[in-house]
Amino acid sequence: MTAPTTSFVTHLECSETGEHYPAGVLHGLSSAGVPLLVRYDLGALANAVTKEDIAARPPDMWRYREFLPLSPDIEPITLGETMTPLVRVPTVEKRLGMEDILVKDEGRLPTGSFKGRGMSVAVSMAKAFGVKRIAIPTAGNAGAGLAAYASRAGIESFVFTPADTPEITASEIAFHGAKAWRVDGLVGDCAAIVADGAEEMGWFDLTTLKEPYRVEGKKTMGLEIAEQYSWRLPDVIFFPTGGGVCLIAMWKVFRELQEIGWIDGPLPRMVAVQSTGCGPIVRAFEAGEREVTEPWENVTTQIHGVRVPNPIGGRLVLDVLYESNGFGTAVDDDAVTEARARICAEEGFHMCPEGAACVVALEMERASGRIKADDQVVLFNTASGLKSPMPPLENRLEPGQAVDYSVL
Repeated sequence: MTAPTTSFVTHLECSETGEHYPAGVLHGLSSAGVPLLVRYDLGALANAVTKEDIAARPPDMWRYREFLPLSPDIEPITLGETMTPLVRVPTVEKRLGMEDILVKDEGRLPTGSFKGRGMSVAVSMAKAFGVKRIAIPTAGNAGAGLAAYASRAGIESFVFTPADTPEITASEIAFHGAKAWRVDGLVGDCAAIVADGAEEMGWFDLTTLKEPYRVEGKKTMGLEIAEQYSWRLPDVIFFPTGGGVCLIAMWKVFRELQEIGWIDGPLPRMVAVQSTGCGPIVRAFEAGEREVTEPWENVTTQIHGVRVPNPIGGRLVLDVLYESNGFGTAVDDDAVTEARARICAEEGFHMCPEGAACVVALEMERASGRIKADDQVVLFNTASGLKSPMPPLENRLEPGQAVDYSVL
């Protein structure tokens, strides 16, 4: 299947060998079995658009069209991917003795999570290539995103998610029209079902990093941060890391912006936030390794977005940590649960567990000294807190009974 090449895409590149692949052809992994990355003619791109041009456009992710792989004749599959705000957390700042902590709130996007960015671009490209059926393994939010965008595009979708995926997210997947199944296992077990069924079912495998375009959509997070910081960048970015696409994507676009001279000053340190109950990236980083050599065994975390025992992009994520002088941090689930409740009550900001994990990681690294009082820090809240379970409300009053207002 072929589609017109984009205005500025020159080729796709194997992330390990550097081998080139044509841009106008549907691809999965490279022949080396590793992710492909989209490459652009950045000189031509820089001559075609200015920062002022972008600032004059509607405030959505498509304002960065030149940095994305869709050619002018490809109509984006969109549900209204608005730019997301940077939200200050003053009680966290006060507690940590800091003055510049902002949370990038991705819960404002369609289907309530950052997954809308990657899915919008990936499904747009899949439709342009003539794909009729897509399958995906997911911890939850990616499946909801695929289901929504595939339905919008008229593409049949199949989604496989772990049995303990939160009910609201699992139900959302099916509600958006996907053929959805719970799987008694982890996301890797779901991925095996997708891979094993590809030939018989004829579906395109949209597993994280098995195709090149979800990365490109998620680059828009980095583009938004650069623009929101007046084309400079914060000192540190914390991101909850499962497959690691977002760290790879942001670092990729920061390098692209640096090459065309659009950003001033140093690039940020990138921090991968994982759980003590599933932290293969953090373990490999702390051991000084360049790849995730062993899958994480005995996964215990209930922070679903970081529950990826053997990320296919582990080497690329580790490259980002080393190149950016960043690091990995593993947080405890109980501390995350407490932080999520505290921030919701203190700040009025309902973070998802993965976002709260970034707050806990920041608190740990402020105590360790790796984060300084004057660092500009961006944390990512990757989804609306409404997508994750909350403690039930148990307090009740009976109508017609006297109310003891002193105990309310």
